[in-house]
Amino acid sequence: MNAAMTEVWQERADRVQRALDKRFWNESIRMYNIETPCEGGKCNDIFHYWWMAHAVDVLVDGLERTGDQRYAERLRNFHEGILARNGGVWPNELYDDMEWMALAWLRAYQATGEPKYKAAVQTLWEDIKTGWNEQMGGGIAWQKSQLDYKNTPANAPAAILAMRLYTEFGNPDDLAWARRIYEWQEANLVDPETGLVWDGMNRTGDGAIDKDWRFTYCQGVFIGAAVELYRESGQPAYLETAMRTFRVVQSEFTAPGTGLLPDEGGGDAGLFKGILVRYLTALSRSAPEAGDVAAFISAQAEAAWRSQDDAEELPLFGTDWGRRPEPDETVQLSAQLSGAMLLEAAAELKPGLQG
Repeated sequence: MNAAMTEVWQERADRVQRALDKRFWNESIRMYNIETPCEGGKCNDIFHYWWMAHAVDVLVDGLERTGDQRYAERLRNFHEGILARNGGVWPNELYDDMEWMALAWLRAYQATGEPKYKAAVQTLWEDIKTGWNEQMGGGIAWQKSQLDYKNTPANAPAAILAMRLYTEFGNPDDLAWARRIYEWQEANLVDPETGLVWDGMNRTGDGAIDKDWRFTYCQGVFIGAAVELYRESGQPAYLETAMRTFRVVQSEFTAPGTGLLPDEGGGDAGLFKGILVRYLTALSRSAPEAGDVAAFISAQAEAAWRSQDDAEELPLFGTDWGRRPEPDETVQLSAQLSGAMLLEAAAELKPGLQG
């Protein structure tokens, strides 16, 4: 890929980051509005804790890619805004939400060295570990009020977090946690015949697995967990497992003809594709010989950008990457964050991208 095209994707990622800043940031609360437009901040009647965690992640993407200290300044303000909105503490009732917040502030700590980010991660991790129990044979619960409901959203990100904590700080207990959580996830919520990742089990108290709940998000976080264990161990089986689930994404989660990932709806689901792309990017970095992973991300980014007006200085993304939101359409923060994750991935995986 030539230098000019590299600069094109860098500039596109910059524009999406500026859109996030100009169209969503609310200085009065030191957080992002949950949608745009949001006159007077009236849209913020619900605190979407885990959306804010992914917004932290996207800011770290921009900081790592550019080194621009404006991202670091925004992270400092954002840290205080989230903490204030959550009552001055980091934990909440949902284990998966806390995992995302811990993953994001761990990356922020690695990018900045800020001690208070590390402290937030350590506080969250100690709380997250209390979610493990032996109901359903182990696993971390989804929420504190339903300790017998175990799902992929609460376990695969926890394995990623534990593994990254071990890599960063070297505590062997964290490595043991990563392996234990991953092994439970793979044994209970991954189809052994295909590699499809199921969402959860015992949601309604009958022990059943929600095999019909098929989300890009679940595929992504399991791929991410397998990649993290591969990086630590070098064992090819982890990488092979991740690639098998990627093949499921290719075959069962893309539209015939366009190859685009699905529109999974708004709200929380607006984040799902972006999360998948984030961990496919990690897979691509770990298995560069499997060029079709990078090509897959490239195709999503190219299609999403073609749907935009290339002259738009502050582009917005909806839940359908094949369609640009109408000028009068409300755009949710979750969908915009997914678009930002996609463009940051395209900027990172520069080789192989076309115009």
